[in-house]
Amino acid sequence: MRLQDFSGRWRIERRIEDRLGGMSGLFTGEAEFRPVAEGLAYREEGRLRIGTGPEVLAVRDYLWREEGAWIVVEHGDGRPFHTFDPDLPEARHWCDPDDYRVCYDFAGWPEWHAEWTVRGPRKDYTMVSVYSRTLD
Repeated sequence: MRLQDFSGRWRIERRIEDRLGGMSGLFTGEAEFRPVAEGLAYREEGRLRIGTGPEVLAVRDYLWREEGAWIVVEHGDGRPFHTFDPDLPEARHWCDPDDYRVCYDFAGWPEWHAEWTVRGPRKDYTMVSVYSRTLD
């Protein structure tokens, strides 16, 4: 698995289980990994509904880039987020006081999953995102 393998457009379905709030959420949308000089600019856009709340537009931006065999993920503003080895695809991000852990699963490529577990004094949730290629 190399960085360029992600290039292109993806459908996303993300389920969120908030254990503290006792609510579930669903995000459906699309992501694009677009080549830029530094690597791949990642942008996702879609609709998010938590519990019985209103559906809202949700957008995220990241930069994915390679450092040797590693993939480095930065927030859209350049702040570090996490780094992972595609052959051992787990990572952790500490954002005091919250602990973010991700496990990527590429076994069914080109469909792949990202499972985030987030814990902190006011956070306890899991997000499972399923990515599948769009037909351009």
